[in-house]
Amino acid sequence: MESGAGARMGADMEFRPCIDIHNGKVKQIVGGSLRDAGNQAEENFVAEQTAAFFADLYKKAGLKGGHIILLNSVDSEHYGETKRQAMDALAAYPGGMQVGGGITPTNGGEFLQAGASHVIVTSYVFRDGSIRYDRLDEMVQAVGKERLVLDLSCRRTMDGYFIVTDRWQKMTRERVTIELMDRLSEYCDEFLIHAVDVEGKNQGIERELAGLLGSWDGLPATYAGGVHNMEDLLLLKELGHDRLNVTVGSALDLFGGTLRWEDVLEICIHKQKENESERKMY
Repeated sequence: MESGAGARMGADMEFRPCIDIHNGKVKQIVGGSLRDAGNQAEENFVAEQTAAFFADLYKKAGLKGGHIILLNSVDSEHYGETKRQAMDALAAYPGGMQVGGGITPTNGGEFLQAGASHVIVTSYVFRDGSIRYDRLDEMVQAVGKERLVLDLSCRRTMDGYFIVTDRWQKMTRERVTIELMDRLSEYCDEFLIHAVDVEGKNQGIERELAGLLGSWDGLPATYAGGVHNMEDLLLLKELGHDRLNVTVGSALDLFGGTLRWEDVLEICIHKQKENESERKMY
């Protein structure tokens, strides 16, 4: 797959599955509820199955580019089990999923060697409220631009959408803009953007954010947050000008929601077949 703007132009919206791991369990949580103190989070769903189970499910469905997120800090007593679950999932689907959560230049290579297609980074490069380009350079040197995803997850304020770090607990001074994405696209292969204010609430997408992201015709970008029915998917497709990829979590019946996994999968397979047909024509 090519990197850069050419990888995205003309692409249809893709479904990007997720595996969120907290305290050693696959969960769906309310995004803004994470607290490192006491390893707390407001839970929507706790799976009985392992992370590897879901990775294998996505592999069998032919879905690539989804993400595994470690929601515990590296200092947590639960981090070891959370990491083990993530490593098992990567082993179950080598090359098929991205991984994020506590990624640094020191440990990024370990996750890539374990089977991650990309590593996802926020907190390491956004420090003290702003972008540390020296740290961004370190990440690129360590893992390569083509295997780096920058997470621009954000919260809405009166002045726009501002990036949040440290498991969405700290606000930065960096606002999500077209100019920012243009600048950061020189360092990474994709973007992942959680709309934190609606993440896990199953009440609809952040329309303004989706429209902003959809107006940018650059690298592949995945939107996550608030999708709860097919109407939301169609709205995101419209607002994103068919450029944004989408993650659906709490709304899926896999995670206790009402949106049928089979319905989303059918749409995804249909798109894959369309894309394959188009490629054969050229």
